[in-house]
Amino acid sequence: MRIVRIEGLEHPDLDDYARLTDVALRRVTEPEGGLYLAESLTVIGRALRAGHEPRSVLTSEKWLPEIERLLDGRDLPVYVGEPRALEALTGYHLHRGALASMHRPAPIDPRALLADARRVVIVEDVVDHTNVGAIFRSVAGLGADAVLVTPRCADPLYRRSVRVSMGTVLQVPWTRLPEWSEAAPLLHEAGFTIAALALADDAVPLRAFAASAPERVAVLVGAEGDGLSRQALEAADVVVTIPMAHGVDSLNVAAASAVALYALQA
Repeated sequence: MRIVRIEGLEHPDLDDYARLTDVALRRVTEPEGGLYLAESLTVIGRALRAGHEPRSVLTSEKWLPEIERLLDGRDLPVYVGEPRALEALTGYHLHRGALASMHRPAPIDPRALLADARRVVIVEDVVDHTNVGAIFRSVAGLGADAVLVTPRCADPLYRRSVRVSMGTVLQVPWTRLPEWSEAAPLLHEAGFTIAALALADDAVPLRAFAASAPERVAVLVGAEGDGLSRQALEAADVVVTIPMAHGVDSLNVAAASAVALYALQA
């Protein structure tokens, strides 16, 4: 690694960390596919183990030995500065050790992702990055195989999503689905039953569905407030509900996905 001491905050190579938003990073054309930011030594380590390649790292002096161990001989710049300078640059205290500007991996073909999967979660149009990250953490912790997000769903590699997921968005295979007109046949061809979590008069209670669940299940969850779209509900094979008490009609989308995945564990 090439250590670069930060003399000032206007260095053009620091744009990834200070002057580019998550959206702008995603649109960087060199390298193709854009970039994302991995925050903390734990998340950077998970990104590297997932095969993601860093473009650079930003850290303070005390974390250099850990960064050197993680990078394991990679040739890239490591920008080093005083904690106060780094806080002024990024807008917050790097108490978790480092930030890394990472190359985005190539997207996975949905068919390849579904080929060997048995339990997946489809996230439709959830725009809250905290919820997206929490769903990924549930998927990782409760043993589902993959996550599929719809075209208008929030970016799982947005910094907050990665942070809330504790880096599990870098472990769990995921990809974007096409629109429902293409996505539903694709899932059915792969042998999946699409189980929509929603409120409906004909909904099946989760326990009853889980008691005789099909071999391959795609748990479909939607945005807070609006819920699932009409197209999503039409694509679903069954509507499943989590019975509630005390006048509560539903759970937060991330909590609901966790409950469903727990019930569907083998």
